[in-house]
Amino acid sequence: MAAREEMTRAITAGAEAGRRGDPPTACPHPRTSLLRAAWVKGYARARRELAAASSSTH
Repeated sequence: MAAREEMTRAITAGAEAGRRGDPPTACPHPRTSLLRAAWVKGYARARRELAAASSSTH
């Protein structure tokens, strides 16, 4: 199981990738990894926030 610190780093890295506009395939973790799930969680959250900010400015 991944340590809490590793999970936090994966969420943060995913969020940074999402804000940069990287594709979700940029995730460096294997499909079966809990770190992948954490990375995708951060990525998805950042993309939702960007979409919400974009739609509120139009």
